[in-house]
Amino acid sequence: MNSHNYDYLDGNAAAGELSNIFTMDVTAARGQCAHCGAMKRFAEAHLYMEGPGLVARCSVCQHVLLRLVNARERVFLDLRGMTCLILDTSGLPKEPPPL
Repeated sequence: MNSHNYDYLDGNAAAGELSNIFTMDVTAARGQCAHCGAMKRFAEAHLYMEGPGLVARCSVCQHVLLRLVNARERVFLDLRGMTCLILDTSGLPKEPPPL
């Protein structure tokens, strides 16, 4: 592990970028780290935004959970660091609104 001590934000700081892709609030979702198995709310992740994109790391083991980079009209999203991301759909409408 690198001995550098970089400043990070919590996962809530990713809300703006992730809302451009997902209609649901991903920061409230629970994810499981593929490295240590910790199951945490995404908002608890350590978020690093110093590079050309953002990197979210597990708050337990510091393994990379997510990478997101905006490049012109494309978004590159890497979720390999999570075995799953559980989104709560209980607040979504059950039926489409009438026309």
